Amino acid sequence: MAAFQILDISGDVGLTAFGKSKEEAFLNAAYGMYSLITDPETIKEKKTVLITVEKDSLDGLLVAWLNELIFHFDTYGFIGKRIALEQFTDRKIKAKIGGEEFEPGRHEGKLLIKAATYHRLRIEEIKGRWEIDVIFDI
Repeated sequence: MAAFQILDISGDVGLTAFGKSKEEAFLNAAYGMYSLITDPETIKEKKTVLITVEKDSLDGLLVAWLNELIFHFDTYGFIGKRIALEQFTDRKIKAKIGGEEFEPGRHEGKLLIKAATYHRLRIEEIKGRWEIDVIFDI
């Protein structure tokens, strides 16, 4: 099973992430988003950041999770390579992200993602497999 696939959206970009569990689908949504920004193979684990997000809904949690990762990229240039979930509920994610600061000379710049959106957002379990559709503003 593929971890994610890119969706062709006019004017924006999106992806469908898959997982055997909600946690795995949330992780694959993050990994998919990182792959839209740069080639994940070029990222090294030089430092770790701790990220915690809390929201009142699963949809809100997903959008907040991805937007927090975007915030760390936009503000600090931090791009993740490995994500370890320390806590995952339908209302809270606490994760350690191993990665490094983006270096234009070493990392290929792909898309500049502004935000994860609620547009066409879908989190669904289908026949024992979780699927997430998320669209990003670019």
